[in-house]
Amino acid sequence: MSNQSEQTGSKSEFLSRYTDLPATIHLLETKSITLLNPETWDDRNDAFILNQYKRQKEATSVLALCFSKTRDKYHHWKVFAGGVGGVRIDFDKELLLKDMKSDTKFKSGEVIYKNIKEVKQSEHPTRELPFLKRIQFEDDQEYRIIFIDKHKDVEYKQVNFSLNCIRRITLSPWMPKTIVQSVKKVLKKIDGCQGMEIYHSTLINNEVWKKAGSADRSG
Repeated sequence: MSNQSEQTGSKSEFLSRYTDLPATIHLLETKSITLLNPETWDDRNDAFILNQYKRQKEATSVLALCFSKTRDKYHHWKVFAGGVGGVRIDFDKELLLKDMKSDTKFKSGEVIYKNIKEVKQSEHPTRELPFLKRIQFEDDQEYRIIFIDKHKDVEYKQVNFSLNCIRRITLSPWMPKTIVQSVKKVLKKIDGCQGMEIYHSTLINNEVWKKAGSADRSG
């Protein structure tokens, strides 16, 4: 598996996947991640570039799965895991990618962000296309896994992994505290998840932050 991040010198050790509760349950039950057809993506520019890569590689299928390689930000939750059912899953990067490295159908790497002028003025090798995106999306700090099949037309690809790849699961900051414990119990009942670290995000309501901000500093 070619790893773009190693070429760029990234020292990131985790990959975060923002998703929802049903997808999280499926992921934990099947112990697999699912790569999908980019044609379903909201960013049509991105989908177009992946289609160009598919054409240049003369492939029948190109699938992808996106992660973030930076700590959570408000827009990550709002855009990718909005609502009470949002979830962030933190994977150990090395463990997650370990079993895919020997399969030449998989490629992975950090997304490179460029503006239109930069793209027009430079040529991009075919291998870079799956990791090329407009600079307006730079805050996503995206990392991608790509699957290429020269012969089969497939809409998704499930990749099995060991649950020890998961560092922690964080539930939506909009999830009411009254149901957090119930959700944790449901997830921990899944086979192999009894010891899983599951937290409730305090991104928008952190008691330590509020206490620090309310401290009397007069005089």
